[in-house]
Amino acid sequence: MRARGMEMAGKDCVKVAVRVRPFNKRERDAGSRCIISMTSNNISIQDPRNPQNSRTFTFDYTYWSHSGFSRNKDGLFVSEETGGRYADQASVFLDLGQGILDNALQGYNATLLAYGQTGSGKSYSMVGYGPNKGLIPTLCERLFQSVRSMQDSRQCQVFFSMLEIYNEQVVDLLSKTSRSAGGLRVREDQQRGFYVEGLRRVPCDSAVQVEQLMEQGTRTRTTAATHMNANSSRSHMLIIIQLKQIFSKDCITKQSNIYLVDLAGSERQRSSGSEADRLKEGTAINLSLTTLGNVIRSADVYQIFRHFQCCLWKLCISIVLLLHTNASGAIALADMTLGKKVVHIPYRDSVLTKLLQSALGGNSRTVMIATLSPADICYEESLSTLRYAERAKRIQNKAVVNESPTERLMKELKAENAKLLLRLSRMGQEGRKADDETKELRRLLTHNELQIRAIQTLWEQHLQEALKDWETQYATITQERRMMQMHPYIMNINEDAQLSGVVKLFIQEGEWDIGLADNSPRSLCIRGLGIQEKHAVFSNQQRRVSITPVSGSKAIVNGVPVSKRIELQHLDRLVLGSNGTYLFIGFPSERSVEDWSRYDYDYFQSELAAAEGFHIQSLSTGPHQPDPSLLAVFYDYIKLMPMVTEANQMSEELKKGVEFKLEIKNLAMSDSKGHDLEKDIAVRVTSVESKQVWMWSKAKFVNRKFLMEEVYQQQVVGGEGADRAPLPRDRDPFWDPLEPLHLGSAHLWLQSLAFRIPLEEQVEVVGPEGTEEAILQAQLVPCSPTGLPLGEDDILIDPSELLGKRLDFQLVLDQCCGLRWVKEARNRGVQIGFQVFDCPQPLYTPAVWHNVNLLLDHRVQFTALRTSQELFSYLQSNALVLELWGLQEGCSELVSCMDGVKMTQEDSIIIDKISPSEHSTAETRGSDLSSSLRTLHQDLEQLRNANAALTKENSALREQLNSARNGVENNRGRQERRGSLRPSCDAEFAKALKVFYHSMTSVRGQLQRLRRHRPSEEADLLGLRLFVDEHTYLLKDFSEQLEQCVTTLKQDVAVIVRRKREKSGIWS
Repeated sequence: MRARGMEMAGKDCVKVAVRVRPFNKRERDAGSRCIISMTSNNISIQDPRNPQNSRTFTFDYTYWSHSGFSRNKDGLFVSEETGGRYADQASVFLDLGQGILDNALQGYNATLLAYGQTGSGKSYSMVGYGPNKGLIPTLCERLFQSVRSMQDSRQCQVFFSMLEIYNEQVVDLLSKTSRSAGGLRVREDQQRGFYVEGLRRVPCDSAVQVEQLMEQGTRTRTTAATHMNANSSRSHMLIIIQLKQIFSKDCITKQSNIYLVDLAGSERQRSSGSEADRLKEGTAINLSLTTLGNVIRSADVYQIFRHFQCCLWKLCISIVLLLHTNASGAIALADMTLGKKVVHIPYRDSVLTKLLQSALGGNSRTVMIATLSPADICYEESLSTLRYAERAKRIQNKAVVNESPTERLMKELKAENAKLLLRLSRMGQEGRKADDETKELRRLLTHNELQIRAIQTLWEQHLQEALKDWETQYATITQERRMMQMHPYIMNINEDAQLSGVVKLFIQEGEWDIGLADNSPRSLCIRGLGIQEKHAVFSNQQRRVSITPVSGSKAIVNGVPVSKRIELQHLDRLVLGSNGTYLFIGFPSERSVEDWSRYDYDYFQSELAAAEGFHIQSLSTGPHQPDPSLLAVFYDYIKLMPMVTEANQMSEELKKGVEFKLEIKNLAMSDSKGHDLEKDIAVRVTSVESKQVWMWSKAKFVNRKFLMEEVYQQQVVGGEGADRAPLPRDRDPFWDPLEPLHLGSAHLWLQSLAFRIPLEEQVEVVGPEGTEEAILQAQLVPCSPTGLPLGEDDILIDPSELLGKRLDFQLVLDQCCGLRWVKEARNRGVQIGFQVFDCPQPLYTPAVWHNVNLLLDHRVQFTALRTSQELFSYLQSNALVLELWGLQEGCSELVSCMDGVKMTQEDSIIIDKISPSEHSTAETRGSDLSSSLRTLHQDLEQLRNANAALTKENSALREQLNSARNGVENNRGRQERRGSLRPSCDAEFAKALKVFYHSMTSVRGQLQRLRRHRPSEEADLLGLRLFVDEHTYLLKDFSEQLEQCVTTLKQDVAVIVRRKREKSGIWS
């Protein structure tokens, strides 16, 4: 599974490793199963929807970190068994980190990329957690160990830089000055390639100093993310370590750059939630990662193309030699093969790919580690990551040992000095006395020596300055740790666990204002969406800490909004503004050994969701048995909650007048068979002034949210020079053209049609979240081809008699009452859509506007010319789904598309069309009938002969027949009564079935009410008891109705059977 790290130094292809992490809490709660398997360097992924479909990939390194591990006494995760397949942090470094270090020490540029979806383990592999140190800190430790061991043979200089790329802006995370507008610029130099202008390079002489700089950079990253309203999972972090090795004896300098890159999360939206958006996802936030994928894809194509070129070139040479073509012909073939086709690799399309150009097809030795979640709910993201990594492994770089420009300058200066000394000595030997020329030569010689001395002393000066900064920072950190042991404080909780706990605000004795303002010595400065100049006041009096929100500011404690003073307890959760999440740490005496890490970002959001009535317990089907199908929706809900809050805050500050609200799509809806539809998250967008409504999918909202951030950065955060011109409507991410909205659906069960029994029902139109949107009165009427209703005599006792026969029926939509959609705004309208069996397109009623209780009087007739088994099964087990669509002024109405629809002469829509296979079957049956007819003719001839013989026998029996005439007349009377009795019995059965079906309609309605009957979220114990009593009454009522329906049917059947027995011998 693992290879030696030194082997990497001899090759220039990109090495790719894949690591599989354990299940997280969300995946364990969802009952996820592992879909990843690993053997040697092969990794397979199984499609959870189709277990027979699996894909296998091969990589240079594969690491199984999913299971088979335990924590030892030092807190390290190690394999449970000696020689087990669990890959710990040390194993990963041995293969990947050691190879990176060896390449750097040899003078090569080296790059380590971490790629994968958010939460797949990138940060754990790169940085680590606690004693389980990741690749970056371990590499730095080993680097300085190597530097110390080699200090006798060479002088080593190490520079450290740390930057972040967010929204195509470069932020220097180690800068001493304030962040410049637009970030740092990326420049290009012929010798250096692309570089960041003004990026701070800090000299380092120990791993401890590097660790301190990483902590400083992480603090800056956290503060910047809060200030810019940025999501850290959407940003790229780059650490650049420059290693310069000066070999004084050999006059050689080797300089290498080590790029350690933690890429942004590579999430892909679920196919069910993806949709086209009029505003493309060309937002700069996603541009770098998208362009990186294009670069890798293009580089992969380039390698394949080069291989094809070489093969084609050899083929052309062979053809030239075989055909004795002259040299010019060979040149023409070579030009056609090699010179005309160029594969463009889009390095310049984003900041990230500019800086990583050397790592992908350039002067570097590169390693990529791709991290995976093994859970079935992450199948699409994991498969995308594997495909991405597979492309990357085919890229080839051209790494060379780097010579320092500084060393080259020193060589040039020394060479120039040697020439000057030679000229001076010649002038002395010749005895010339040219004082002016001699003075100029000596001046140049002195200037060059000063330059050489300055270059040699530059490193020491930079190092001393960096050590002073490090001492200052160390003193600040020491002071912070001392304050933690003395005072209560609040600390930030970030979606990225690596950034949690970085910012600490200490609440000392007295009152402290918290907000944007920092002009007071007793103020705590925080930034973020929805934070006021003076947001709240913390009070620390008599060892009690309280918070008092300022009027108009948003503050939440433990999931509950607060507007007045409230005392804080240890480990209370605070949300300030739109989404500033903080954990309160009480006095040292109040703290216990309890680990605060369980109060992560998801805990905060789950608590907020529970306060809104959406909690994980509501998804349980029993004690400790959460419904796995809803858990994914729950975690999507809590993930989008802060984004919705931020979108609302941006809308308020930008004065857009738009409100966003999360909804669960299909929560209480089912398909035509009654099966629950797949649940998903949608965002309801409402214009406060016009009451216009849009419904956005999760994918669309996420895209729009990032576009909103760009607008917010330009118009609010940008400062005085910001562009505040209103956006054109077609570029405004807060607006969309109006479209019809799906409000809900009702089910009209079709089973009665199989018996040719008419059905008239009042059905409830249920919205996506189980709300009652309207009451719809509808009918299913079996009819004749001309549309006349069938009578009771046409009712079928055995529905299978319908097979092969013609079926005509009408769908009648009478009226729709209590339209909640129109009650909210009278300028709205509705339409109803439906799709019967194999109709190619849905049909819609005409639009009706401005009416809460509307009369539809819409009638459509359907015809099955010959009822097939498929249609028969459809009628027996399916319902006709009637969908209610909402219209708004300015949106187009839904139109029935009649393409592919066939009609009868009576304008009835034909369903259950004969398939080509049935046509061929009919032709086969026709040929069989022809042969059967010939056989029948032969049999008829034989029967005629037999008839002549039987005529004689008939005459002999005639006398016996006359004597039995009286008996025959009595028998005829019984036959007549039998003929009159059968229709009578059939009619009685039909009436009994009709009564039964009508009574079952009310029973079905009662069952639907039971399914929707739920307790109120605000219900206390008394309220729950009342709910239980009410639910028990509904169950009793349902049971009585069902029993009465069955009993009535039994009694009716018993009466019919009794009459039959009374007339035994007449009806058998």
